[in-house]
Amino acid sequence: MTDALLKTKLHIPNLRPSLVPRPRLIEKLNQGLQTGGRLALISASAGFGKTTVLSEWITSCRKPVAWLSLDERDSDPLRFIAYLVAALQTLALSEVEGIRVEIGKSLLTAVQSHEPPQIETILTTLINEISSISDHFLLILDDYHAIDSQTVDQSLAFLIEHQPPQMHLVIATREDPSLPLSRLRARGQLTELRTADLRFNSSEAAVFLNQVMGLTLSPQEIAALETRTEGWIAGLQLAALSMQGQQDVTSFIKSFTGSHHFVMDYLVEEVLQRQTENIQTFLLCTSILERLCGPLCDAVLAESNTSGQESLEYLEHANLFLMPLDDERRWYRYHHLFGDLLRKRLGHSLTPENIAGLHIRASQWCEDSGLELEAFRHATAANDIERAERLMESKRLPLHFRGTVNTILAWLASLPESVLDARPLLRVRSATMALTAGQTTGVEEKLQAAEKVLINAELDPRSRDLIGQIACARATLAVTQYQPETVIIQARRALEYLLPEDLPFRFTAHWALSVAYNFQGDRAAAGRALAEALSISQMSESMFSTILAVLQLGRLQELENQLQQAAETYRRVLEMVGEQPQPNASDAHLGLARIYYEWNDLETAEQHGQQALSLARQFDRVLDRFVLCEVFLARLKMAQDDVDDATAMLAQTEQSARQQNFVQRLPEIAATQVLVLLRQGKIAAAAQLAGQYELPLSRVRVLIAQGNPSAALAALEPLCQQAEARCWADLRLSTKVLQSIALHVSEERDKSMRVLGEALALAEPGGFIRLFADEGAPMAELLAAATVQGIRPDYVNKLLSAFEAEKDERPFPATPASASLVEPLSQRELEVLRLIAQGLSNKEIGERLFLALDTVKGHNRRIFEKLQVQRRTEAILRARELDLL
Repeated sequence: MTDALLKTKLHIPNLRPSLVPRPRLIEKLNQGLQTGGRLALISASAGFGKTTVLSEWITSCRKPVAWLSLDERDSDPLRFIAYLVAALQTLALSEVEGIRVEIGKSLLTAVQSHEPPQIETILTTLINEISSISDHFLLILDDYHAIDSQTVDQSLAFLIEHQPPQMHLVIATREDPSLPLSRLRARGQLTELRTADLRFNSSEAAVFLNQVMGLTLSPQEIAALETRTEGWIAGLQLAALSMQGQQDVTSFIKSFTGSHHFVMDYLVEEVLQRQTENIQTFLLCTSILERLCGPLCDAVLAESNTSGQESLEYLEHANLFLMPLDDERRWYRYHHLFGDLLRKRLGHSLTPENIAGLHIRASQWCEDSGLELEAFRHATAANDIERAERLMESKRLPLHFRGTVNTILAWLASLPESVLDARPLLRVRSATMALTAGQTTGVEEKLQAAEKVLINAELDPRSRDLIGQIACARATLAVTQYQPETVIIQARRALEYLLPEDLPFRFTAHWALSVAYNFQGDRAAAGRALAEALSISQMSESMFSTILAVLQLGRLQELENQLQQAAETYRRVLEMVGEQPQPNASDAHLGLARIYYEWNDLETAEQHGQQALSLARQFDRVLDRFVLCEVFLARLKMAQDDVDDATAMLAQTEQSARQQNFVQRLPEIAATQVLVLLRQGKIAAAAQLAGQYELPLSRVRVLIAQGNPSAALAALEPLCQQAEARCWADLRLSTKVLQSIALHVSEERDKSMRVLGEALALAEPGGFIRLFADEGAPMAELLAAATVQGIRPDYVNKLLSAFEAEKDERPFPATPASASLVEPLSQRELEVLRLIAQGLSNKEIGERLFLALDTVKGHNRRIFEKLQVQRRTEAILRARELDLL
């Protein structure tokens, strides 16, 4: 996947066959492991063999190991945690209770995001997952000195403070990290190997120089060299390389003085000078590469007489600081320190133009080899704007993936204004890629700057097309701001200017039109625009376009109550997205969450809802996707009978929406708050909120709760007419459900049964359950009456089963008032009550029990008095609380 984590950073370095054993160091590390220490710190300057000691220890301790080699880019806290999770996922751990442990399976997707959850939340989840592992294991962070981030330091401190006992953290670094080392030392939880421990003593230096490096130095010469280098292993290695072929070793050792940096510069220069001209050229020219392989080196050097693979094999054999990145010995990298020095020397040896030429050749090879992102990076390093621009526009570069987009946006941000003014396409692309990444800040300013240049330019076909792209970007921006009129104006302008062959932007214009028409309620026009967008996406073979189009199709299918089809559509989106953490996948997860909620699969609905929220937070904070997710999860909490959590979540969501001026989302928040208030019996507050935001369906529910079904029916009438006139399937279904309840409360039994039958006919193909279950006791009564009349028996029984399941799982809580009746109901009153619960009218009850109508009414009155209620629905609810039914 693009922007994938480099697996070679997780590769445990191979143990060299010609190794100087360090038993005293291994013993010290083992002691720390046995005493349960939290942290083993290996801290010393470059070249003291920290990584080699770790490789030896890993081989001897026989415990699972997660390895992570760090570099400067890992100072990004999210990147650091992503690699941390990836490293832990490499562990070969035993099964726990027959189940294979998988660490951070969902976290890796979350952290590779534009705006993932809070760091502490991610770490807490990770720690909890690690705690389920029974095996003890090592987590090794190599080259931690490359980290320059207080947030990463704090994250690691949090991990150390709360790490499970089976995890043992090991850090190798050139300088002490900003961690609570004193506290760990005082607690006896810190094992330390420092410079004094790591430096070679006389016997180790002798083994290294004479056996490993193949010299024949006397004990006096070894002691002298050890003194000069102070046991610095890299210095000894560089000195040994320089001494190979030396006639006067004693004089060399005497002249071998200076600080570490001076010694390193001197020895590297000596090593380079003693190599053949071809090898020197190879080392310098290939130092521009982060990763080396033979063919790539051949391309960079162009006219070398020796193959790149042969040169790499020679360098590895000669111990010239070349590190293998895989077991096949295909890819390598230079030792970080050695690579830095080579690049520094390259800058003194070649002109900037010549160095740029190396990058261009590397870029060409990477492009030909399908490594488009690395090709782009080398083009930018060469400052070849034309080539970088061409690669950026290439269809082979997946611009919708996070890593690619961020790399390109960073390059565009680094360009001087003069370059951007001369190439307005670059400004436009900066704007469109920002939108692709879910960022809206600064987009309009970039578009205006590009437009300013185009005003004075001759409008050739390419310039006209660029004007169309600007309009398209503005249409997309207006979509995020819920401005359908602006969307339509800009999208139509885009289609007027765009070239016929500019399929990606023509797609975006039609897609934006579909969204805008849907905003306006013109679903037929939305469908037509979407059909055009889908057609273009198929012709362009753009994955990103297809994802957007299919998402919009899923939304329209939901509105048509086609839940089965919509679910398949959303699943298709997730298949296309794969493991890429794309914010657009949030919409697919949220769509599936809504559908599974309707199907009463609350567990699956919650899983998708949480994933949707995690991905939605990757958007620029000026977008409101997260609000939709939080409102849905609050509704889910209500279905799970967790009203308190739902209330708190909605209050927090409302606060966030107000702080960020998401006023268009306040009615949706309020609609769910009304449901909560009605559940809590706070009818007046619910009425006030429904009126404040002009929520017609919420107002209907309030009127029913107030015992005013006639007013509810009157309020429903214009909604029913609107649903029929505009062919809005979702509103038609919702209004019929509420209409049936209002008629039932009005004791218009025949009408309520007829309307309920119509609602059931509309709902059954989609498998709706929560639509009915969320209406509570009145709907349960209606459905019970429907069974008597044989209305859609299979579907109705399925709905009633949902009511019964909720009653079993979450019975009505007993209260002092409902624990017992002051005066129990008579047998006849119980019979009447049960018939009321079945939905029978007073007349029908009289006919069933052979009672006069006034007698039935008298029973009703006494039943209401004993139950301390005023209406039929309240009587049924109280009777259920008392298990009288």
